[in-house]
Amino acid sequence: MFTLNNKVAVITGGGSGIGRAIAVTFAKQGAIIHIIEMDKSAADAVVNEITQLNGKAFAHHCNVSIQKEVIAVFENIGNINILVNNAGIAHIGKADTTTEEDFDRLMQVNVKGVYNCIYAVIPHLKKSSGGSIINMASIAAHVGLPDRFAYSTAKGAVMAMTMSVAKDYLQENIRCNSISPARVHTPFVDGFLKKSYPGNEAAMFEKLSKTQPIGRMGKPEEVAALALYLCSDEASFITGCDYPIDGGFIKLNN
Repeated sequence: MFTLNNKVAVITGGGSGIGRAIAVTFAKQGAIIHIIEMDKSAADAVVNEITQLNGKAFAHHCNVSIQKEVIAVFENIGNINILVNNAGIAHIGKADTTTEEDFDRLMQVNVKGVYNCIYAVIPHLKKSSGGSIINMASIAAHVGLPDRFAYSTAKGAVMAMTMSVAKDYLQENIRCNSISPARVHTPFVDGFLKKSYPGNEAAMFEKLSKTQPIGRMGKPEEVAALALYLCSDEASFITGCDYPIDGGFIKLNN
């Protein structure tokens, strides 16, 4: 079950964190991986990791917010069966403390970047007689998180795009779903704690972990397992859905 043998999967932001876990998991299940990254050295490291597991992977340096770059990379890849829109950036701020520059930056990467990749991949999925798109949304699209105005706005847009694409391409056998994680323990979290709470990282990590009712942060591999299911043939009856993976945050955090 859940094999992706010889399926070609494009994963944006696949050089670290959740994207890396998805790339490695998909490769273990037989997919041919194409990582799209701004950080080429990080992408190359994941490619080497997959190669050592006897998998096939390739790295592409690309800014997802620039459409012509995205189209060129996708044309170079050719046949594509799976797209995981994982690349994104974070921002802390309320509506009146978010600058126009920061708001535009979030929209360029987290919204336009997703659109650009969907725009570029649809023709390839049609040629492949269908396929699967996964967009990484967030619990921030579901609930009001403090100081996450621009980020929540962007992830809300990602969820809306997911539903629209799922509806528009049903007849082409293209499925589109989104995943909404809560806090997941990634290198980004460690870097944020080191920068914001020097010398107090462990205590803050524990505090952030307990904001999930389950009492801990998620693991990148857990998100990757959900993505694997949604991209597998076993999920062929699923499209137009958002899947929270949040340790009970949305429903149980009262």
